[in-house]
Amino acid sequence: MTPIVTAAHRALAETLADAAGEIIRGYFRKKIGVEQKSDRTPVTIADRAAEKVMRRLIEIAFPQHGIFGEEFGKHNADADYVWVLDPIDGTKSFISGVPLFGTLIALTYRGAPVLGVIDQPISGERWVGAAGRKASFNGKPIRTRACAGLKDATLYATAPEMFAKGNAAAFQRLRSRVKLARYGADCYAYGLLASGFIDLVVEADLKPYDYCALLPVIEGAGGKMSDWRGQTLTLASDGRVIAAGDPRLIAKARAVLAGR
Repeated sequence: MTPIVTAAHRALAETLADAAGEIIRGYFRKKIGVEQKSDRTPVTIADRAAEKVMRRLIEIAFPQHGIFGEEFGKHNADADYVWVLDPIDGTKSFISGVPLFGTLIALTYRGAPVLGVIDQPISGERWVGAAGRKASFNGKPIRTRACAGLKDATLYATAPEMFAKGNAAAFQRLRSRVKLARYGADCYAYGLLASGFIDLVVEADLKPYDYCALLPVIEGAGGKMSDWRGQTLTLASDGRVIAAGDPRLIAKARAVLAGR
């Protein structure tokens, strides 16, 4: 039986990260134009050029696969295998010259993330996770750290303004229960969680290209990731996510978010 994630899939994911990184490094801390999309988020030539090269490489290697990218949308989205791409997760950091962003590359199988890459092209840091395999950082196995209680946990989120309406009160309850809460690392925080430096990342209002690459990395490192209700993340999830380095933390975090 052919495994869901093959060596060819893994090799392509790394090739995509290499190709996107080469483009992104050429624009980092350069004077480039910044446009505002309809959702009021920024986009640059680097975002678009990096996604274009990744899409082209996928179409050559696996023409039967689907693609869902932040900048250029969906192609063959009903395929069993769909690549989910965010060329620069953290464009606000990128345009500010802050190297706390990353390229996110995921492969989903029938809607479920089975392969993920978090690549930081400036610092040369890369996390890779795949179903049935241990996650790695720059080719070496990694492990999340133990943290059984919220009172000892370090919590990250990208920005407080992502928590709207009822989500804001829920997040504040959790924030008040942890040892340390910080903002601003985008996908880089998930890499740090997988490497055992922080304990929780809780976010809302994410899109599939923001979270699909993260789950195989986190769970391949021994952590757990779900939505706020405890459901497995898929392409159809509502964008509210919890990542915990210690699986014992995730139910506790969900309970606090739910007001229990």
